Amino acid sequence: MPTSMRVMELVRFGDADTAFAARELPRPDPGPGQLLVRVRATSVNPLDLQTRRGDYRDQVALPAVIGNDVSGVVVETGPGAGDFQPGDEVWYLAPVFAGQGTYAEFHVVDQALVARKPARLSHVEAAGLALVGVTAWEALVERAGVRAGERVLVHGGAGGVGSVAVQVASALGAEVVTTARARDHEFVTGLGADLAIDFSAGDYVPQVRALGGVDVVLDTVGGDTLARSAEVLADRGRVVSIVDIPEPQNLLAAWGVNATYHFLFVSPGRAKLAALGRLVDQGGLRPVIGAVLPLADIAQAHALLEGGSAGEGRRRPRGKIAVAVHHPLDGPPHRTATSP
Repeated sequence: MPTSMRVMELVRFGDADTAFAARELPRPDPGPGQLLVRVRATSVNPLDLQTRRGDYRDQVALPAVIGNDVSGVVVETGPGAGDFQPGDEVWYLAPVFAGQGTYAEFHVVDQALVARKPARLSHVEAAGLALVGVTAWEALVERAGVRAGERVLVHGGAGGVGSVAVQVASALGAEVVTTARARDHEFVTGLGADLAIDFSAGDYVPQVRALGGVDVVLDTVGGDTLARSAEVLADRGRVVSIVDIPEPQNLLAAWGVNATYHFLFVSPGRAKLAALGRLVDQGGLRPVIGAVLPLADIAQAHALLEGGSAGEGRRRPRGKIAVAVHHPLDGPPHRTATSP
């Protein structure tokens, strides 16, 4: 086994094209209760963009390896880590702002956070589902407590979290309404949305009110979208937002409907992954991968998610941008960059 590993390291905060550098670092060793995982795929999330820009510079000391999604293979176990064996295919969400991230060939993780990869998913698909899947599950199931027969509004149903949330809410037996551009309506209804509203063509609030309101809103957008979500809630409705709030929000409308608000910063855990895996196995959930790039092109992956210069000539992909981590024994690196 190699004693070093290749990583893409964040060396400065700022634009994607100057922020990362390829580095060779010592391969980590697993401690008690930990696994050493050969990373086969990771992915890029909005949290990564914010970290790269410097939004969380108090939590990230440079140089740093960032990233949180992993699908890979266990290659070594630490003392007391008996839940897995070398050769097991696993997936997980690495803790945020805690230790080395996942833009690397190897990663060490506590076994309590790890689940066996669903057999129906490739490593690229599993890595693209980990963070967004756990986020959607925690938001809809653990925070909002969505029940069959309720009506759920998912803001941004064509995005990474949104595309999973539409499927999870549908699998829970909810009536699903989502906001998406007209060009994405067929896509989101194919995921299970009962109604798609073009947020770019007019105010979504009257259209949702005409339905009688919703029981749950999942906000993946923030800003005015969050502030106005209370206007579409039925009595005792719930709002879950996964977006930072940089400015005070006027939520007075929430008082009139006795609303409950949850502000979610996702936490990893095996139980959530296992629940998602069962949903995958039952055919109720499929990852949406809009593009796949090699680890060496992590800057391009960031720019593509942002719609920046590396993404010129194509619109931002639906779903997730995955990153295939190439190893010397794997053959030629995997590279596709497509937008459905």
